[in-house]
Amino acid sequence: MFVKRNANGDIIAISKIVDGDICEYLPDQAKELDEFMHSSKDHHQKMLIQSDLEMARVLEDVVNLLIERHVIRFTDLPEAAQSKMLSRRHLRNRNKEIDLLDDGEDLKI
Repeated sequence: MFVKRNANGDIIAISKIVDGDICEYLPDQAKELDEFMHSSKDHHQKMLIQSDLEMARVLEDVVNLLIERHVIRFTDLPEAAQSKMLSRRHLRNRNKEIDLLDDGEDLKI
């Protein structure tokens, strides 16, 4: 494998062929390559998890919009979905209450 490093000497890109700045050869068994591949995988997994969380919020908003516009009824949802929606609504309302208590001043609660 061929690698490109940053100013600190960390691998920032890899390629099976020499490609511009990606020209330093490392054997496939090099520990640095393994570490780079795992850190890259971890980064992509974290991005996917974050995307899942954002998408879940989008879907929750869509369901709420459909309910508000009387396209579906809350009771049309499976009981497990109703329970989760109610739980999230409760948690979000509690979070809003906590935010309202903190007006930016140092409150001793």
